[in-house]
Amino acid sequence: MKNSTREYDLSSATWYKSTYSAGDGGDCLEVAAGHPTLVPIRDSKNRRGPKLAFRAGAWTAFVGSLKQG
Repeated sequence: MKNSTREYDLSSATWYKSTYSAGDGGDCLEVAAGHPTLVPIRDSKNRRGPKLAFRAGAWTAFVGSLKQG
């Protein structure tokens, strides 16, 4: 299996905090909009830190499994 890593320029991305986040800013993910095939995420407490990007289908499956418990 070939492992390829791509870098995406997220420097001008608009980030949104989850609506499930508490108002105190703790333990939150932020998601960048405007990427139809990817779901970029970052830690709201470390905005300059690393960002992860998941394929949209994989992210949808992950969130769906969380909702099911």
